[in-house]
Amino acid sequence: MSLNKFRFKRKYLSIPYLLFSIFFVIAPLILIVYYAFTDKNGHFSFENIGEFFSSSGNFSVLVVSILIGEANTIICLLIGYPIAMLLSKKKYNKSYVTVLLFIMPMWINFVLRTAATRELLRWIGIDGGKYPYVATIIGMVYNYLPFVILPLYSTMLKMDKNQIEASYDLGANKVQTFFKTIIPMTMPGIVSAATMVFMPTMSSYVISDIMGERNITLIGNLINLNFEQGLWNIGSFYALIILALIGLSVVLFKDVEKAGDARGGLW
Repeated sequence: MSLNKFRFKRKYLSIPYLLFSIFFVIAPLILIVYYAFTDKNGHFSFENIGEFFSSSGNFSVLVVSILIGEANTIICLLIGYPIAMLLSKKKYNKSYVTVLLFIMPMWINFVLRTAATRELLRWIGIDGGKYPYVATIIGMVYNYLPFVILPLYSTMLKMDKNQIEASYDLGANKVQTFFKTIIPMTMPGIVSAATMVFMPTMSSYVISDIMGERNITLIGNLINLNFEQGLWNIGSFYALIILALIGLSVVLFKDVEKAGDARGGLW
């Protein structure tokens, strides 16, 4: 038998990734879709859809989850954008130690970070029992802020400084340069940061449980509760809703990114 038949080819390198995608991405998605559209007996059914939309409580949980996700994303962007801009300037960050300071909290266990934040807020008078939404938003911002800073920081390092100088040469002031030149150039980082924060915030339930002391119910809490009670069909449909929202947000953010690219550069 010829040895050429067994010659190694580059396409074989994709086999591990293909197997990983099949077992840990495609197969779980198929199971979610299967359980979402079947009843307890495994028969095809739309009763899970009716279960979700017939309850006003479930719809209000979805609305609250979206609002908290939007609030957390906006606050993180407002705080993280100027921080990333400062970190990207060698004048203020010569040794890159400052970037490490923002990454270090991520090395601590997620639950420990959240519990420590709750105790700190209690000490300064923001009790999760009295102010559940305020405490939850603070906990969300603290945990997800690094996921905004890092992609923005990476994008800002690659900005074309010549375009910024050209905008000043053409008579633009700092405000005009920021909104018409810098923002469009950093739009990919903004889109990436928003994507990494918005959907995880909606599906998160640990932070809302700890910070809000179980006074806030997000869509992630509903999914976890149904799975714990063995209601896999209803829980899977709720998870399918999250997946649909993720797909919708990706499409919307992609359109925003294209619009930003179209406006990019000098006006």
